[in-house]
Amino acid sequence: MGHIITDLKEKFNKGNIAIQLIFINVGVFITVTLINIILQLFNRSAFGLFEWLALPAYFPRFIIQPWSIFTYMFMHADLMHILFNMLWLFWFGQLFLYFFSAKHLRGLYILGGIYGGILYMISFNIFPYFRPMLGLSTMVGASASVLAIVLATAYREPNYQVRLLLFGSVRLKYLALIVVLTDLLFLTSNNGGGHIAHIGGALAGLWFAASLKKGVDITAWINKTLDAIQSLFSYRPKKRKPKMKVHYANDRQKDYDYNAQKKVKTEEIDRILDKLKKSGYESLTTEEKKSLFDASKK
Repeated sequence: MGHIITDLKEKFNKGNIAIQLIFINVGVFITVTLINIILQLFNRSAFGLFEWLALPAYFPRFIIQPWSIFTYMFMHADLMHILFNMLWLFWFGQLFLYFFSAKHLRGLYILGGIYGGILYMISFNIFPYFRPMLGLSTMVGASASVLAIVLATAYREPNYQVRLLLFGSVRLKYLALIVVLTDLLFLTSNNGGGHIAHIGGALAGLWFAASLKKGVDITAWINKTLDAIQSLFSYRPKKRKPKMKVHYANDRQKDYDYNAQKKVKTEEIDRILDKLKKSGYESLTTEEKKSLFDASKK
């Protein structure tokens, strides 16, 4: 078991941001599912936990669980739900990283989820069609986040061709158009809230790509916030400070220079004295006389 966890950690650390987001989504799904199974064995339900992590459409309820605007985009209802979302995230996440950075993908995933969630809540509180289901409606899933990534990539490279099973090669701009039109056509279906969120995520993706083209990164504030949170939990070993300030190198260098200069002066005086003994005082030069005079004063 320990080897499996180590291998997963290694793959997570070595994977790009798209892979890491997939790991997080799958990890959350497995954890919530296991908790639900354990509680069911004791005739209990994890419905309360699921509801607290899902995004409610009713504003008064959202006020008491504001974290759900973030947590809902990592929650999924069932296996097929997470499977299709993660496949799209993997395919278009890799493609997105050809044209944008890893931080852009991380920031846009969150931004797309936030915009999708906001549009979902606003729509359910404005349109009379959704009013009967307003109090009980909640939403989960990474679809809005994934659609933001898809639309941003399509805006950046509209004529890039992707190969689809049964359809062959399709340009990104047509694929994005089909996805958005499908969501518009199914706004009044049983999953109307999900389709509204898709449109919100798609709009966020278009806004991001258009703004970045003008030199403005609308995901910067998200990445700065995430980096700040990450720095709080990252371990940094404390550097031991010396009890005393010791400057061995400087002191040794000063001593070496002083001794070297002293040695040169001593040798010079000895040479002058030898010359004085052999040839007398008048044989000394003016500089030698001065050096001898200065040395006699010390």
